[in-house]
Amino acid sequence: MNYRLIITVAFLVLFISSVAFAETMTVITKTNVIRETPRFFGSVKAYVKYGDVIEALSRDGDWFRVRFRNITGFIHKTAVEKRTVSVSGTNNQRTGVSEGEITLAGKGFNPQVERAYRNKYPQMRYDLVDRVERYNASESDLVSFIRAGGLTEPR
Repeated sequence: MNYRLIITVAFLVLFISSVAFAETMTVITKTNVIRETPRFFGSVKAYVKYGDVIEALSRDGDWFRVRFRNITGFIHKTAVEKRTVSVSGTNNQRTGVSEGEITLAGKGFNPQVERAYRNKYPQMRYDLVDRVERYNASESDLVSFIRAGGLTEPR
């Protein structure tokens, strides 16, 4: 039997199936990372932000194997969606809209919705929510916290 022919056919089948799956996805979280492995604390290969467009190459459980600016890795399914995001202006122009506002608008949150929540829940301490949103923990701090607490990483 001609092994060369079998290997060529197998390669073509794999190539065609991976191309058939490839689809454009948009990052829907404020910031996120593309990881080396499909695990929450796998090493970080690239950082992505809301509105970045990535190419999903395949699916591995709750993770997508993706390509972003010639970097291939994994991102969790909750960080992406099959849609496009449009923001007026370019990176060099000032749009008058903050990155946080873009994120909230993409999730359907706007000043009118926030005002309605404030009216409905006047006892809510929104200043504390804002404070929590400004807090950033590094990847290494999170890993240390998990290990120190004897926690296991969700799969």
